[in-house]
Amino acid sequence: MSLRATPAIICAVRPHGEHGAIVRAMTPDHGLAGGYVRGGRSRTMRPVLVPGNRVAAEFRARTPDHLAGLTVELSHSIAPLLREPLAASAIDWACALTAAALPEDNGYPALYSALDGMLSAVEAAPAARGWAVALVRYELLLLSELGFGLDLSHCVVTGAEAPLAYVSPKSGAGVSASGAIGYEAQLLVLPPFVRHGGAAEWSDILDGFRLTGYFLARSILTDRRAGVLASRERLVERLKRAVA
Repeated sequence: MSLRATPAIICAVRPHGEHGAIVRAMTPDHGLAGGYVRGGRSRTMRPVLVPGNRVAAEFRARTPDHLAGLTVELSHSIAPLLREPLAASAIDWACALTAAALPEDNGYPALYSALDGMLSAVEAAPAARGWAVALVRYELLLLSELGFGLDLSHCVVTGAEAPLAYVSPKSGAGVSASGAIGYEAQLLVLPPFVRHGGAAEWSDILDGFRLTGYFLARSILTDRRAGVLASRERLVERLKRAVA
């Protein structure tokens, strides 16, 4: 019997049996981890097993091949944010993406920290502009951690380290404004905050979502995992309406 105690972020919950639930949670050292919560559908546990909640988790597994039993204690609830449609949509998407994209029991400490930071940004500034940049950055980091990061070191057309303005949808490499002449419509816009950090205007934020969305759909959220993209589409449409 192995025992693992760890902080965790609830990412996905599905019913199992009459009273239980299978939970997938993001942990600092072991990445995404799954476990069975006895009584997970009870009135007591339902408010705890909410995607985005931080918990103190204990995973108990007889062997590495068996689904662990899981007990959780609430550390921090996102319940107040669920009354804000945009904030709730952002949390729902970030957690759904994490659960769908990552293999279990592979450590991604940078992603855990980034997800925790993104959730904190939503809580600190429920207005979308305060957290939308953090969400785009989380998507970029996830792409990179899974081996699909963008190459923004130089212009793939000219070879120069000139300021980059676009990304090639084929290679994921940066393209300068001069290297893109005549092909702008075939390229993805690279908003400045992606490369240089800092705040961003709404037009840049939406360009950032278009950029990450393209590569998530092409490289990671394929086949049966593509269903979670509907959550992202709802979020982006809500953002567009909010800033129109």
